[in-house]
Amino acid sequence: VQLQASGGGLVQAGGSLRLSCAASERFFSSYTMGWFRQAPGKEREFVAAVRSGDTNTYYADSVKGRFTISRDNAKNTIYLQMISLKPEDTAVYYCASHPRRIILTALRSPGNYDYWGQGTQVTVSS
Repeated sequence: VQLQASGGGLVQAGGSLRLSCAASERFFSSYTMGWFRQAPGKEREFVAAVRSGDTNTYYADSVKGRFTISRDNAKNTIYLQMISLKPEDTAVYYCASHPRRIILTALRSPGNYDYWGQGTQVTVSS
């Protein structure tokens, strides 16, 4: 499975960006898809996820209410709409996938995702 993330860039605080992640997998609709981010000197952290057959979406507390994850199964693509961006959102953002529905208690751990995109840089200036 190949994941191709795009949409990062430089934006001022309070601005918006939309990230995209296109997957090569034909059974994409059955996958759990997630977004993670990693800032310099910090560990990779969970941002958001969406599971197959689950209408709920899941977010880190730090982004709840500002970020929205969505998926388009017809296009094998997930999105991360980010608004009200803050300087602390600056990081490389990665999309990741797992071929089955990940249980909720394991959803936020990077180690439970099998495939990763190359990352896209998001920089928020103050």
